[in-house]
Amino acid sequence: MATVPIHADASSVSATLPLESPGRIRVLVVDDNDGFRESLVFLLSGEDLEVIGQARSGLEAIEMVRQLSPDVVLMDVRMPEMDGIEATRRLKASRPGLEVVALTSMEEQRAVRDMLVAGASGYVLKDSDGDAIVHAVREAVSGGALLSPEVTPAVIEELTDALERERRRARQLELAQEALLERAAHRQQLLGRVGHELRTPVTVILGIAQTMRRGQMPEADLANALEALEERAEGLARLVQRFEAVLEVGLTEWLNITDLARAVATRDARVRVEAPNAPAMTTLNRTAGLRILEELVDNALAFSPADGLVTVRVHNDDEEGLTVRVIDQGPGIDPDAVTRIFEPLEQAEQLHTRVHQGVGIGLSIARMSALAMDDDVVLEHSGPHGSTFLWTLALPR
Repeated sequence: MATVPIHADASSVSATLPLESPGRIRVLVVDDNDGFRESLVFLLSGEDLEVIGQARSGLEAIEMVRQLSPDVVLMDVRMPEMDGIEATRRLKASRPGLEVVALTSMEEQRAVRDMLVAGASGYVLKDSDGDAIVHAVREAVSGGALLSPEVTPAVIEELTDALERERRRARQLELAQEALLERAAHRQQLLGRVGHELRTPVTVILGIAQTMRRGQMPEADLANALEALEERAEGLARLVQRFEAVLEVGLTEWLNITDLARAVATRDARVRVEAPNAPAMTTLNRTAGLRILEELVDNALAFSPADGLVTVRVHNDDEEGLTVRVIDQGPGIDPDAVTRIFEPLEQAEQLHTRVHQGVGIGLSIARMSALAMDDDVVLEHSGPHGSTFLWTLALPR
């Protein structure tokens, strides 16, 4: 039977092709060992199989597939210039319907996994009997896959390990994507809240200024109006300063939380810090961390007796991780307000003044800042003798 010469160009290929027989499986044999390749041609030339070409490398195989359009490629794994793995990957990318059967030896069983991943339909050992090789080609065309039993257990084990690694990697990517989406949602919520909270004092300031400019305000009221303008402007400046810390949470550094707690405690003699001797280290945005502690401590001081103490307790262990508790000695939070303590109040006239016990924009800012850094701030406990707010810090990132 005539076959295509290995080094034939396009014109000689077409000239040396045998006449096609209807219904026969067209096979391209690829192997760099001339003697073994010739024996495969002899083995496959008969019955319902027709060898339409031979190649000794992956590069030659790609060119001959383009010219001859075989049904099946019997592909050696290890070859010069381009191995069977890369050739199979390229062939399957350009011709998904092409079937590839890998030819391997026991020593190459680790490469079988890569061949299957590249798109091979099955694999057969080179020292298999002739019937097994012929059967592998037929199975590939019919949609089946013949896997040599001598190699299959090791390959299945490798594939199982690879799939498990990919499953874990996919899950890690999924969790990372969820975290990114959650952080984006928190920041989007923050931007909307910033606009809402800043719009009200600006509206008040603008309204007073326009009334004064039109000369519609009695002279006796001018002093009060100027005082109101000053008060609203100061409140607006404080709001801007508080929100700035939240917007910078992406800039982190290696910090000792105990140092932050002690820095906040210096602002009021009623605040004491309880912390381990060892540094409580984490990666954190310093400005945002200070703002979280300041808001929690300010809230605790506002609703504790004048002689009451506020405790900032830093704790770090393997089980609970790094936590900061801010404990006051106030009368506790009204049960009706517990569900909304982290929601900002709509205080059109006095945005910088708390009008409900334990509720205000400060707690909202503290929690938004924490969530933006994958941390959280929650109300851990509240009773007639005080409340405890818990700041749980994520693992160092």
